[in-house]
Amino acid sequence: MGKRVTIQDIADALGISRNTVSKAINNSDGLADATREKILQKAVEMGYKQFSYVSTLANSERIAEEAKQPAFFGEIALFTAAFLHNSHFAALMLDGFQREISQLGYTLNTHRVTQENIAAHTLPFTFSKERTRAIVCIEMFDRSYDEMVCSLGLPVLFVDAPPYRSGDTLPADHLYMDNASGIMQLVNAALARGIRKIGFIGNWDHCQSFFERYMAFRSAMLLADIPVEERWCIKKTFDEDMFEPLGTLEELPELFVCANDFVACDAIRVLRTQGWRVPEDVLISGFDDAPESRRCDPPLTTVHIHTQIMAYSAVHLLMSRINQPSLDYRTIYTETELIWRASTDPQ
Repeated sequence: MGKRVTIQDIADALGISRNTVSKAINNSDGLADATREKILQKAVEMGYKQFSYVSTLANSERIAEEAKQPAFFGEIALFTAAFLHNSHFAALMLDGFQREISQLGYTLNTHRVTQENIAAHTLPFTFSKERTRAIVCIEMFDRSYDEMVCSLGLPVLFVDAPPYRSGDTLPADHLYMDNASGIMQLVNAALARGIRKIGFIGNWDHCQSFFERYMAFRSAMLLADIPVEERWCIKKTFDEDMFEPLGTLEELPELFVCANDFVACDAIRVLRTQGWRVPEDVLISGFDDAPESRRCDPPLTTVHIHTQIMAYSAVHLLMSRINQPSLDYRTIYTETELIWRASTDPQ
């Protein structure tokens, strides 16, 4: 086996600093496009395979040109255990994803994974391994079933995943939105306003994103040395589940951080049935910036997901895995943005 190529090897070959090569490989700011392109080309030429797949315009054009011969490379299979309605963040992401892969010579076919499939560890009857080049998993949160999917010998990308409370991840690439920054900004802004009684609503064992949002809330409180009242941490996801825990509270927190916009809207409905007002009696925030967050009364403070950059990142994670199966597994987080609206404004 040949010597493994390092960043220093690439730097020596080009006569530049190791730091410059590192910036190019990690897609950091501060480099001219021509310099970045030269470094990435040299990295590929020398057989350096351990970098995240990042393309400049020239690389994108090269891949698109290669995809023309032959015109069709195969199917990208989408596995999902849920109905991805138009309000789901993945629906917009998949529009961009499908457009990009079609230009590269691939088709996207959706395969619904039923509860029967999950229980029996069977594949959807519409799925053909022979014509499939890679699998994208969305809303696939049964770890045992996901392990079976990873054992098929195909490239697998998880857009969100089962929670990794024990730290053991699945043998696949992972794509997430930044689940922490917006919630920590929100909690810190509330603390700066003198708000100390803050709770969380949402099943943090549902998926990794919910878990990370919950941990961001707890981390912000811990770093501010503010104790978390466990009675205000409600591990429920749907409005029918919230009636009992919310109804037994003799005192509400000043702010409820919710795992996503749908949880937040359900919480508002339940609180209203019990005579509480939002935002006069309790502030509420969500996550995802779904259309419902703007139609909710009051409109929700939320965290916006940039679905187009998620689509672009998903394409390049998959294409690099197809072209270079020996790459180390990668986890990518895309930027999110805190959006302030009336649900956290008591005025």
